[in-house]
Amino acid sequence: MKNKWIFVFLLGVLASGNVNAQDKTNLKKMEWFQDAKLGIFIHWGIYSVDGISESWSFFNNYINHENYMKQLKGFSASKFDPQYWMKLIKASGAKYSVITTKHHDGVSLWDSKAEKAITIPKNSLAQKDVLTPFVEELKKSGLKTGLYYSLPDWSHPYYDTNTRTKKRYDIKNDPQRWQSFVHYYQSQLEDLSHQYRPDLLWFDGNWEHTSEEWQASKALETLKKYNPEIIINSRLNDHGDYETPEQGIPVITPQNPYWELCYTMNDSWGYQPFDHNYKTPNMLVRTLADVISMGGNLLLDIGPKEDGTLPKEQIEILQNIGRWTSKYPQAVYGTRRGLPFENYKGKSALSKDQKKLFIYLEEAKNLTKIYGLNSIPTSAKVLGDPQGKVNMIPEPKGNLTLRFSNLNFDQDVTVVELDFDKEIRPITATGKEISTLGKLIENPDTSSAIYEIAEQVHAGNNIFDQSGLTQDGMDMTISKTSKINTQTLSWISKHAESLFETGKGLSGGHYPGMSSLSKDKQTLYLFVEGIPTGPIALKGIKNNISRIRIVGEGSIISHHIYNKLYWNDRPGIIYIDIPKERLDKNITVIAVLLDKPLELYREKVGAIESNL
Repeated sequence: MKNKWIFVFLLGVLASGNVNAQDKTNLKKMEWFQDAKLGIFIHWGIYSVDGISESWSFFNNYINHENYMKQLKGFSASKFDPQYWMKLIKASGAKYSVITTKHHDGVSLWDSKAEKAITIPKNSLAQKDVLTPFVEELKKSGLKTGLYYSLPDWSHPYYDTNTRTKKRYDIKNDPQRWQSFVHYYQSQLEDLSHQYRPDLLWFDGNWEHTSEEWQASKALETLKKYNPEIIINSRLNDHGDYETPEQGIPVITPQNPYWELCYTMNDSWGYQPFDHNYKTPNMLVRTLADVISMGGNLLLDIGPKEDGTLPKEQIEILQNIGRWTSKYPQAVYGTRRGLPFENYKGKSALSKDQKKLFIYLEEAKNLTKIYGLNSIPTSAKVLGDPQGKVNMIPEPKGNLTLRFSNLNFDQDVTVVELDFDKEIRPITATGKEISTLGKLIENPDTSSAIYEIAEQVHAGNNIFDQSGLTQDGMDMTISKTSKINTQTLSWISKHAESLFETGKGLSGGHYPGMSSLSKDKQTLYLFVEGIPTGPIALKGIKNNISRIRIVGEGSIISHHIYNKLYWNDRPGIIYIDIPKERLDKNITVIAVLLDKPLELYREKVGAIESNL
C-alpha cells in the first residue's frame, strides 16, 4: 500500500507543476503514447514463407541457416496492399503501429545500403521495398510511426554470434570486427531515421551485449538528431522511455507510468499456418480493458503471410476490437490507471482530469460495489446504452453500491461512467461494517445478501465460524427466525464448501472478482458474478491444475491455458469456460483444485530473452 501512495503523491507533485524542465519535456513527449492505449505490432519477414519461427528457428538449430535463408526466394509480397493494412489498423482503434524493419535474421524490409546488408528489394523474390509504402500510408493516416529494429544480426558476417552453438569470434580478440558491426547497425539506424522520421523506435535483443558494447548512447544521439522527441522502448540498455512486458499480462502494475504489453493473437509473432491457437476476440477485448485498467498500452501483433495478405482470424480480431473502441472511445483513449483492487474488485480507469471513473463490466449483472471514494458521483450512465439505468446508493465511509437495470450488456465489456465534481482520490478502503450472519440471512434482498457474504469471506472475515455451517451444507444448525430468507439459506447450503473454514481470497491482479481459499490452500474458490461474456480468466497461478468444477453440483468444466511459454517460468493465463445453463442466478462458485498449496507469481514481466 505504501508504494501506491508514493505513486499517488508523485502524480500530485507532477500535476502541481513542481517538476523541472527535463521532467516537463518528458511528460509532453510521452503524452501521446500514454493516451494511445492501443498499437498494432507487425512481424513480417521471410519466416512467413515456410511458417517457422522468425530467426530463432536457425539460431536454435531447428533448421540450418542456409535452408532458413532460402525463404528469400519465396517471399513475394505479391498481394501486399498497404492501404488495406492501414484501413484495418486504423479501424481497430489503434493510434500507432510498429513494424519489423529487420529481425534477428538480418533481413531488411527496405533498400538498406549498409555494408553487406541482406534486403527484401535486392535478395528476395519480391524485388521491392515493402517498408516505405507502409510507412507512407501510416503517416497519411495520422497514426504514429513505430519501427522495430533488432540489435543482433545473426546473419551478418561482422556480428559475433551466428547460432546458439556457433560463434564467429570473441569481441575481446577482434574488437575491430565488432566495431565494423556497430558501424553497420548504426548506419542502418541513421538511414531509418533520415528516411522515415519515426515517432518511436522499438529495439529488441539488447540482452546479447552490454550498453557499452552496443554504444547505445551514440545510437540514441543519432535517433534524436532526426527527432528530438523520439520515444525509445526499454530494450536499448538503460536508455528506454517505457517498459515492454512481453506475452504475459502483468499481475503487478509496472512501476514506470509508461508501459506497453506486446502480445500475440495466437502463440506466434510471425505467420505460422499450423498455429490455430488463437485467443477469441472476446478474450482480446478483455485483455485490452485489463491493460487500460493498469494504465498501460496494448501492442497487439499481426503476422502477415508471405504474399502480404492477413489470416482471416487476425482480421476478425482487429474488426471486433474496432467495434469496441469505437463504442467506448472516452473510456479508452487518454485514460489513466484505475482504482486499486482494495477499492473495486474489477477493472476500472480514470479520465485524464481524474474526474471520471470508468467501470469495465465483463459480465451481465445487477449490482457492484466501490469502496473508499473521497466524494459521491454527481451522475452515472452506461456508455453506448441510453436506455440503461444506474442507481447509485451512497453508503458510509465513501462506499457506493451501483445497481443496474434495463441494460443491453456489451458482448465483450460494458462500460459504466461515473462523473465527479472534483478529482477522484481513493482513500484506504475500510469496507463496510461487518454484518452478522443472522442479519444477512434475514435480508429480503437475496442478491445483496449473497454479494456481502462473498465480500466478507474474500476479505478473510469468515462470518460462518461457530455458526452451525457444515462443510457439505447438510445438517446445518444455523439459527433460523421467522424472517429468514430461504433463498439465501439455500445458496449458503449449496456453496458451503467455499464458505466453511476458508481463508482470505486472491490479492489484486490475479482475478477481477472475489474469491476464497480452502484451509489446506489447495482449492481456490472463485465467486463468479452474473453472466460472464466469455471464459473467466486467472493470472499468475504457478500451480498445475488438477481439475475445475462447479461447486454444489460436481460438474467438471474445461479450461485452456494461453501464453504459457515452456522455456519460461511465467504462468500462462487460465481461461475457464462456464456453461451458461449451469450459472447460479446470484453468484456461481467455481472450485479450482491445485496440485499443491497455492503459489502466486507476482514478479515483474519483461522481455523474453530466450525461446529454446
